[in-house]
Amino acid sequence: MRPILFLFNPEYIHDAFVSLGEIIGSFWITRAKTKFFFNTRRKDIAKVIDGITYRTPVLLAAGFDYNGRLTRVLPCISFGGEEVGSVTARRCDGNPKPRMTRLPKSKSIIVNKGLRNDGVDAVISRLKKNPNISDATKRDFVIGVSIARTNDTSSVDLAAGIDDYVYSFKRLNEEGIGDYYAINISCPNAFGGEAFTKPDLLAALLTKLVLVTCKKPIYIKMPINLPWDKFDELLKIIDFYKIHGVIIGNLNKDYESIGQHGEAPDEYSGGLSGMPCRKLSTELIRLTRQKYGRRFTIIGVGGIFSAADAREKFEAGADLVQLITGMIYEGPGLIKDICDSLPVK
Repeated sequence: MRPILFLFNPEYIHDAFVSLGEIIGSFWITRAKTKFFFNTRRKDIAKVIDGITYRTPVLLAAGFDYNGRLTRVLPCISFGGEEVGSVTARRCDGNPKPRMTRLPKSKSIIVNKGLRNDGVDAVISRLKKNPNISDATKRDFVIGVSIARTNDTSSVDLAAGIDDYVYSFKRLNEEGIGDYYAINISCPNAFGGEAFTKPDLLAALLTKLVLVTCKKPIYIKMPINLPWDKFDELLKIIDFYKIHGVIIGNLNKDYESIGQHGEAPDEYSGGLSGMPCRKLSTELIRLTRQKYGRRFTIIGVGGIFSAADAREKFEAGADLVQLITGMIYEGPGLIKDICDSLPVK
């Protein structure tokens, strides 16, 4: 179906599949049929990370189910969890269209959504309506929540931006929604840019966040275009504040990386997903694990289009992997293929 689907606007297709997935997840018969085709039968690949049991170590990355609508269907296609969001303190309609552009030769998508989401309170309300959503012991699917700064002029100021993060973080903890939290400091397509990828500003943000009572693991969504020495400066801050781990990483902002395919637009905004992220993220995973040992939980994301790509991330040091673009290009069977290919413990 991919050649046909790729004839249509990618955001339209995305919205249509989210709506379809929500419908499929609403009925036991459609969930059962989906499981029959796409769910792994393996029981020996479960992992316990930071006290959380993942049925499979493959997660849907933040940026696909940003409003928490797919939590009932994703377990049926071998995902062990998902990261909802990124959610923000206030509703955000996103950047002007086009917000997504496919680059088939590069196996990539230009993502310029601008943190489109319904806002943290609306997402909390939706998730609370799902059966047993607040009790992880009654389900075998992990729900993380990615938190970002609202994409509007009200949060550009440093103090206002920090307050924006803190509001969402506090509300999620108050309501007990989410098995873990990811702090997205590296979104490339929002007002104010990636301010909190600077060590002093990241420290200012974490100083406020750690004051909020939280009993869940916290991870930082990292940029991947920094050289190792600058990346390591952020890791030192994250280590100092005793954050559990890092997600490596976010979109690639270097459009020269797809120049050989002739797909780089003359004017662009946003970042590149998929294959242009693969080598950058894998190398940063390897260096982080090499220097810090088991200090950090590492979730690897970027350029996973096959079981071999996933193994590459695990061999570099990732505890878990996340994907989106690989599923869009290869179909939902990719997740089962990855799970079925993992070595026996």
